Amino acid sequence: MSSLRNEGCTLTGALSVTTAVRDAVSIIHGPDGCAHHNFSLLHALQYENDQLVLPSIISSSLRETDIVFGGEEALARVIGRAQERHPGAIFVLTSCVAAAIGDDVSAVCGEVRDIPVMVIPTGGFLGGGFHDGVISALVSLSYLGSTGSPSGMVNLVGEKNLEYEADANFHEVSRLLALLGVHVQLRFVRNCSLADIRKLGSASLNILRDASLSGVGAALSDRFGTPSLPAFPVGFEGTLAFLEAAGRKLGIDSAGAIASEEAYQQQVIRRFADLQGMSVRIREPGSARGPVLAELEELFCFDLQDNGPAPQIPDPLPVGTAGLSRMLHRWRRLCRA
Repeated sequence: MSSLRNEGCTLTGALSVTTAVRDAVSIIHGPDGCAHHNFSLLHALQYENDQLVLPSIISSSLRETDIVFGGEEALARVIGRAQERHPGAIFVLTSCVAAAIGDDVSAVCGEVRDIPVMVIPTGGFLGGGFHDGVISALVSLSYLGSTGSPSGMVNLVGEKNLEYEADANFHEVSRLLALLGVHVQLRFVRNCSLADIRKLGSASLNILRDASLSGVGAALSDRFGTPSLPAFPVGFEGTLAFLEAAGRKLGIDSAGAIASEEAYQQQVIRRFADLQGMSVRIREPGSARGPVLAELEELFCFDLQDNGPAPQIPDPLPVGTAGLSRMLHRWRRLCRA
């Protein structure tokens, strides 16, 4: 387990992935409190991001007697209820309580049924946090994918479903890939169906959301033989490097795409010429001086001070040229306020 325990619940991380499959149901094998907390959290965050679809979550509603004598019968009952919704698949996520009492969840889910019932271990009391839940869910759901001849298209792997700019980042990566004449085949896993996931193994390239998903990229490479890029592009130079790396992996000459993007970047830089030489106190995530700030300092000759307007470099970092443009727009508004 790689996550810090204080970053959030393993179960929540996994649910942020499984509930993004439109035609599946997620079962939380645990007390109703776990389901209520996670449903409320996911619904509130999705509502903030203008996604008005309710997460498809059911609880096995473990009671005191189940905790003492075992909750396997409660799990079998709730799987039956989930089947009545006629989903394409059922994902069973274990709570800390279910893991602690030692229920044989795999045996219950392994009984022959008309639809796949997949176990995703998410009892975080043994260690791990939100990010470990995301990784566990992505690796588990990859087994629903099928191999196929390379399609020439790309999968985006591990988008941060609770991130405010998730769709804006998707559109930016799609725009950049279009410069290479390449299209996105699958967002694994965001607003997709089980039929979409079955195409997972036929992409020519996987692009990971960030480097923390390297283990997922390795698992997909081992299973399907698909190469990967380690992260979405960050920074002006990083965006050009992304185009070069994607072209190289796909066997595409990227020179024209890079030239086109360089011209667009110069337009963006000219659009924010009024920020040149501005005195600011820039706040960065973490204490290290990052490459994005260094690049912007060089381009805009910021006068870094201990006082004055304090624009912030967000975490996660802005994606691509469009992400930097949105951030600079926010900086301009703050500095003019």
